[in-house]
Amino acid sequence: MTKILVVDDETDLEVLVKQKFRKKIREQEYEFVFAINGVHALEQLQTHTDVDIVLSDINMPEMDGLTLLTKISEQHTLLKSVIISAYGDMTNIRTAMNLGAFDFITKPVDFKDLELTLEKTVRFVNQMRDTLRAVKENNILKMYVDQTVLNFMDSREFEASITANETVEAAVAFIDICSFTSISEHESPDTVVKLLNSYFDIMVKEIIAQGGFIDKFIGDAIMAVFRGDYHMDRAIDACLAVRNKLESLPSITETVNFKPDVSIGINCGEMISGNIGSSSLRRLDYTVIGDAVNIAQRLQASAAPGQILVSENSYQKVKEFFKCRINGELTLKNKTNPIATYEVIE
Repeated sequence: MTKILVVDDETDLEVLVKQKFRKKIREQEYEFVFAINGVHALEQLQTHTDVDIVLSDINMPEMDGLTLLTKISEQHTLLKSVIISAYGDMTNIRTAMNLGAFDFITKPVDFKDLELTLEKTVRFVNQMRDTLRAVKENNILKMYVDQTVLNFMDSREFEASITANETVEAAVAFIDICSFTSISEHESPDTVVKLLNSYFDIMVKEIIAQGGFIDKFIGDAIMAVFRGDYHMDRAIDACLAVRNKLESLPSITETVNFKPDVSIGINCGEMISGNIGSSSLRRLDYTVIGDAVNIAQRLQASAAPGQILVSENSYQKVKEFFKCRINGELTLKNKTNPIATYEVIE
């Protein structure tokens, strides 16, 4: 069922909508909620968190439709809005579209046109849902997430949460399989992908065992994030386990002569967590960004095969629990001064 919020200070529109769409209401295809102005509409959206589409007039008391559009863009980014107004000049149309309106209909309302517009908007909303569902149901996620989390991800709460941005304290680890790209020069694509996935499978299990999650796969590397208590300790434990597991593997498999080794950079600190990407393409990555993340990536780039490098700041947090040795100062990209680094031994 599609839930539609109609916002108009002319109460007779409510009667007309119920009359014209009575069949779809009766068949439970559409459910309508009504508000008399923008302020009332925002209140209704708080009550009816499952609204899919907003139909709104422009000229209303207390809060007009264009202001409401702005509020919806800020607070309810997954909602699609259609403007219904007697002000059908190009200026209003352009303003509404620039503020995020999905479509524009002029008064007096042609209900056949409105019906077609709603159908088009519903199709678009369903496409967004399908995209979200495809992301949520990818095979790797299903392999490592329990059913409780998957049930949560089928809820409206999840769809709302993916637009939330926050500042967090966390640890980030970049783990790169050294020299793996050389295999692609003389092995078949199928062999390369299967071997890489087998290594990733080992790495992911150790990361998740320490309460981390996979932020992304970057070529033959993994970016992992650890949040919550003792996040730096758990990140190091996971990376030590990854290194030990890969070092214990034989250098010759059934088809390939390759000894896997990893270079690792870990850093902790304050970072921004949120959905980063292109809304117009509907491709967003829930990730972390910030200076702490950049340092972790550059530490990994500086690490030799088998090395786990951490910054001075991270070392101070874990020095009582892990054996480390000074690795010297490194000049990292976009950092004015060199930073002291340490190698985690065990």
